[in-house]
Amino acid sequence: MLSVEQVTVEYGDHVALDRLDLEVADGEIVAVLGPSGTGKSTLLRAIAGLEVPAFGRVGWDGADLAGVAPHRRRFCLMFQDHALFPHRDVLANVAFGLRMLRRPRAEIDTRARATLAAVALTGFEHRAINTLSGGEQQRVALARALAPAPRLLMLDEPLGSLDRELRERLAAELRTILTELQVTALFVTHDHDEAFAVADRVAIMRGGAIEQVGAAPDVWARPATEFAARFLGYNVTTAFGKKLVAVRPEGLRITTTGPASGTVRGRTFRRDHFRVRVDLEDGSSLDVAVQPADLPDLGATVHLTADETALVPVNP
Repeated sequence: MLSVEQVTVEYGDHVALDRLDLEVADGEIVAVLGPSGTGKSTLLRAIAGLEVPAFGRVGWDGADLAGVAPHRRRFCLMFQDHALFPHRDVLANVAFGLRMLRRPRAEIDTRARATLAAVALTGFEHRAINTLSGGEQQRVALARALAPAPRLLMLDEPLGSLDRELRERLAAELRTILTELQVTALFVTHDHDEAFAVADRVAIMRGGAIEQVGAAPDVWARPATEFAARFLGYNVTTAFGKKLVAVRPEGLRITTTGPASGTVRGRTFRRDHFRVRVDLEDGSSLDVAVQPADLPDLGATVHLTADETALVPVNP
C-alpha cells in the first residue's frame, strides 16, 4: 500500500504540495482530479522520488522511501506524450524496461508478448511506432509500463493528447486492463469523465492539498465543498434557502413560479439539451439544463425550482 503523509514540496516561496495526505491500497485505482496548477504532477514526482519533500513522508507497506532512489522504488511513471522510441518496433519498446532490469532474454520476450496481449495488441509486435494510431500508441506505452510488473503504476494525463471520442473509449479500456491485471494505480487528470470512468476512488486537489477524497460515485453525487462542487460542474447557491447548496443544471427547472427568479442571459447547445444561464436578482448566476422545446428567449424573466433531493449541502 502507498501512503503519502503530510508531504510538502516547495519551489522557493511557492508551495506546490501543502501537507498532503493520500493512501492507495493494493490493487486500487485512485484518480487525482483537479485544475491545472494544483500540484497533481508534482505529487507523482514526489512519490516517484524525482522531487524531495521539504516535509512529510512517502511510504510503501509501512516502509519509508526517503533515500530510496527512483529506479529502486519499483514504481512506473507514464507521461502524456508516451515517450516511445520511434526507431524501435512495438515489441522492442515494450521490452525496453525489462532489458534495463537485465532479465533473461527468453523471459523478456515472453513477458513483452504477454503484456501486448493484455492490451489487445497481439500481432503488432513488429509494427513501426509511426504507423500506429494515437490510441494504439497509448496502449503500447501502457504495455511498456506494465511489462516490468511495477508495484505502483502512475499515469500523468495519459489520454490528454487524444480526441474526445478516443479518450472516452480508451478510458473504459484502461480501467478494464488495470482491473483485470490487479494493478495498483494512481491516475492524474483534469478531466472529470476520465477520472470517474477509470477510478475506484477520486481525490480532488486544490492548492497543493486534497480537498475531498472518496469512492467515485460518492464524490460525484455528494461534493463536500463549494470548490469541489463548482469544479465538478454544480451550481452553488443559497437561492433555495439559507443553506449553501450544490445543484446540477439537470436538477433545476424553469417554471412560471418558484423560489428563485432571474433573467436569461445565455444559451449554449449541449448535444441533447441547452445550457441556459440565468442571472438572479441577487447578482449570482445559475446554469439550467433545458430541452429544446422548453427553451426560453434571451432576456426573458424566468422562475426556477429544484427538487429537494437534488440539493446537496456543501461547506464554503
